[in-house]
Amino acid sequence: MIERVVIMTFKPELIAEFMAIFDGSAKKIRAFQGNFGLKLLQNTSIPHQLTTYSLWESEDALNRYRHSELFEGTWSKTKVLFAEKPIAFSNVVVRGPI
Repeated sequence: MIERVVIMTFKPELIAEFMAIFDGSAKKIRAFQGNFGLKLLQNTSIPHQLTTYSLWESEDALNRYRHSELFEGTWSKTKVLFAEKPIAFSNVVVRGPI
């Protein structure tokens, strides 16, 4: 299982535009083969910084999504809204549960 985190800092005035993009894509991403969940988190100190947290069956499943038309369409609309370069990384659980 891969846990994917993408931290995105937006231009504050464009948060509503990103929320509309996310709301239009989230159901499709959750239904993508190999996806086991997707959350959108908002930083309590920096409200225009949002983080996606997603669970993927494997690195291959994540890469299939990252090379899909769904990702390309969503990302092309999202990346123009950034105030800073996003930070993305993947994790595997080495100890758990919480």
